[in-house]
Amino acid sequence: MATGPRTLPYLALGDSYTIGESVEEAGRWPVQLAHALRAEGIALDDPRIIATTGWTTDELSDAIDAVQPASDFALVSLLVGVNNQYRGRGLDEYRTQFDALLQRATGFAAGRAGRVLVLSIPDWGVTPFARASGRDTAAIARELDAFNAAARQLCAARGIAFVDIAPVSRARGAEPGMLAGDGLHPSAAMYAQWAQLALPVARRLLSRDD
Repeated sequence: MATGPRTLPYLALGDSYTIGESVEEAGRWPVQLAHALRAEGIALDDPRIIATTGWTTDELSDAIDAVQPASDFALVSLLVGVNNQYRGRGLDEYRTQFDALLQRATGFAAGRAGRVLVLSIPDWGVTPFARASGRDTAAIARELDAFNAAARQLCAARGIAFVDIAPVSRARGAEPGMLAGDGLHPSAAMYAQWAQLALPVARRLLSRDD
């Protein structure tokens, strides 16, 4: 029996930003990333997504325990932490739990740290939702900068790629076209910006032989 060409499995871990709260499935950034790579001839499958709106680092870890994904993914992406910041959870706790998630993500990539891709946390403080909430948007920015700095350092220590999407979230995150209807979550157009930033990095990772 003839079979089609083999596709490369992709696992995307995260929270609302990975599941794409308030956008269609095709608009999620991991789906857009896979589509862009296939357009270049890299046969990456659409992602298996383990993500839910509102999850913190420990809640994502618990969900992974429940699902028990395989350990043979060609690419694993991770974007989580905004809900830790939103709920006032501490930086030290985030650092410890995020590092454990990096270790798990590497395991799902068959032990290959060079096949793991991390995106920084975007700055939700620029959104209309944040402005209407009455929260200190400058404090939100400072706290997210600290979380992202910790994530970047942990990724560097483990040899994991880190893509910083915080600048584009700050530059364009308040634009109506870059927002979903809730005034908080990104639109598919903003997710396209993230996917384009991740694309050259993912392309490089998937070209590795390790």
